[in-house]
Amino acid sequence: MKAIAHLLLVSLLALAPAVAAPRAATPAAHPPGVAIASGHALATEAGLQVLREGGNAFDAAIAVSSTLSVVEPISSGLGGGGFFLLHDAGTGKDVFIDARETAPAAATEAEYLLENGEFNRDRAMNGPWSAGIPGLPAAFVHMAEKYGKLPLKTTLAPAMRIAREGFPVYARMARGYASRRDVMDRYPGTRAVYLASGRPIAEGDIFRQPDLAHTLELLAEKGFDGFYRGETAKKLLKGVHDEGGKWTAAELAAYQVRERAPIVFDYDGWKITTAPPPSSGGIALAEMLQILEPWDLSKLDATHRTHLVVEAMRRAYRDRTFYLGDPDFVEIPQRTLTSADYAAGLRATINPDKATPSDMLSGKQTPLEDEETTHFSIIDADGNRVAATQTVNLLYGSGLIPPGTGVLLNDEMDDFALKPGTPNAFGVMGFDANAPKPGKRMLSSMTPTFMESADKVAVLGTPGGSRIITMVLLGILGYDDGLDAQQVAALPRYHHQWMPDVIQAETDAFTPDVVKGLRAMGHTVDVPDEEGGDDGRRSSHVWGNLQTVEWNKATGTLSGGTDPRNPVGAAKVQLSP
Repeated sequence: MKAIAHLLLVSLLALAPAVAAPRAATPAAHPPGVAIASGHALATEAGLQVLREGGNAFDAAIAVSSTLSVVEPISSGLGGGGFFLLHDAGTGKDVFIDARETAPAAATEAEYLLENGEFNRDRAMNGPWSAGIPGLPAAFVHMAEKYGKLPLKTTLAPAMRIAREGFPVYARMARGYASRRDVMDRYPGTRAVYLASGRPIAEGDIFRQPDLAHTLELLAEKGFDGFYRGETAKKLLKGVHDEGGKWTAAELAAYQVRERAPIVFDYDGWKITTAPPPSSGGIALAEMLQILEPWDLSKLDATHRTHLVVEAMRRAYRDRTFYLGDPDFVEIPQRTLTSADYAAGLRATINPDKATPSDMLSGKQTPLEDEETTHFSIIDADGNRVAATQTVNLLYGSGLIPPGTGVLLNDEMDDFALKPGTPNAFGVMGFDANAPKPGKRMLSSMTPTFMESADKVAVLGTPGGSRIITMVLLGILGYDDGLDAQQVAALPRYHHQWMPDVIQAETDAFTPDVVKGLRAMGHTVDVPDEEGGDDGRRSSHVWGNLQTVEWNKATGTLSGGTDPRNPVGAAKVQLSP
């Protein structure tokens, strides 16, 4: 592995564990215990509880995911979807479970246009027309039946209890509600949950969701039919129809998760296993890392290292815009885009000392996405592992809760190219490959990922919209540099996505000399707290919420890293008795 290129200033959370076991003389055959990192301490504890009750990593994933669906409604939930990357230690098999939402048949492109032909942004972002058919509940049933050891009544029990008894509202949840209240107040089912006390939720309130607890109970008792048919389905359909939407019982009952082969490639001695389409992340990672591999980044100064990484990002994001969509509906040139030969061709277009203007790589502008998603990482004592990223898209999704369900519906329809060439709510645009069709899955940036070398295994992922992919890229490079799990979770971040042609960076991600050097190469750099920045805009100070766990087989140790940007996250290791 390459040496650490330069010192990085990192913040360590008190919750993040130290190395958890003594050094072993030979590589360990199994981890010394279990490790879970997630965006909320209650979800991490739910996963550990299920493991203590005899479950495996896949059972724990159901517990963590369902609990996040209760305690992080701002980011994910039963009304949304997600991707689950699984490794079965017994068989050595890796599988990608695609629980992405699907387009209702009524949601044609014409439904998202105003009378004058302009794009109807409100319909795409808010309410029933913005919601795809949810996939997360079906993923729980699928994992429990095919990979888990415990019944859903056990794995969903922590989420049911927390929904019923409540949990303290945290600052990000309260701020997010305040920013979306004008939409959420439109719908009686949502008002009944978020204004239950007669006033808006506030930090420190105990937030209870009895209807959601009942929905989870039906799912636990009846499996797929407990959500997609019967009582819950009727309430979902009525809530959507009462607000003018056009879901049907048939398409709700027809939802299916897809098992897909992950994208696998090598980088600098690591085997990288990651997300295939309809995620754009795996193909983009393969492009970027294979472009970079011939360069020894550890021998470069920080300016040239950043320049090369940015140029790799630029090229991968250009391809994302034009080629990627749901592989069940469009033909994706995956073999070409992930090949080393294609990466070599892209590499040949990079000037090692000068930025490539994005308008030379034809296309139109694409501003940044937001970051309302969540991720968790798990390794169990048998070596099974899970990387999972789930979302409802915008803050609190569509804002619509069908009365009596507690289920906050997603607004993932906005991730389609509803009007080709027109940016969505986050400024990300697409074309025919990502146009909506009945049952089609919208393109995503979610990138749950495994890394494996001769002596280490790491599981990582993050929310962050279109910046997910570059955050995972920087995490991979951090592990490759020799950083530990907590240092990887705390890494400063920067991002380029082809359009707009600008490097976005967190506060203190670059020194003033690096910024100066990048600008001298022709890059536009948007620096937080710098008056105006190069383009007159100001960037977010921080972004993402990376959660990662690492098993060092050489030392027989487990460790976890949780993003210090998120004060309610937790990474915990529990040793085997």
